[in-house]
Amino acid sequence: MELPLEVTFKNLAHSDAIEAEVRERAEKLDRFHPRITACRVLIETSHRRTRRAGTVYHVRVDVTVPGGEIVGHDEPPPQRFHEDVYVAIRDAFLRVRRALEDHARRQRGYVKEHEEQPRGRVTKIFPERGYGFLETPDGLEVYFHKNSVLDPGFDRLTVGTEVRFVEEAGEEGPQASTVIAA
Repeated sequence: MELPLEVTFKNLAHSDAIEAEVRERAEKLDRFHPRITACRVLIETSHRRTRRAGTVYHVRVDVTVPGGEIVGHDEPPPQRFHEDVYVAIRDAFLRVRRALEDHARRQRGYVKEHEEQPRGRVTKIFPERGYGFLETPDGLEVYFHKNSVLDPGFDRLTVGTEVRFVEEAGEEGPQASTVIAA
């Protein structure tokens, strides 16, 4: 596929070598997402300088695909500014590549969706003994201990309190290993 590519230089003179590097990396993006409709690259020098008074480069890559726009930019921490424009280009394209792969996986449905934690309602509570029981919407009774209740804590639970929980098999039936007030 012939990728529509736009390369912009800001605060630095146009360079055929830098543009060739960008074009080469942009052409490889098709491997990671088959339907890229546009790619815009901004290469600029920053006003910040390193201790050695070298030029600092910033590269931003915007890729448009059906269903979204993916932005990869190189914003290194202050102790690792890129004084080499080719390193800044490489890092920005690596970020875009990873984002494109993630986007393609989500579109194909290959990303695992996390199930929502089960919900229930406190039906019995024995504060002096430090345990209680939950009831799930399908009528299952689940035991829980005071140590499995997260903040605000066991003392604040009352009969009827809505909770989310993580269920596991206990010695005498289902029990909640983690209980969170909803």
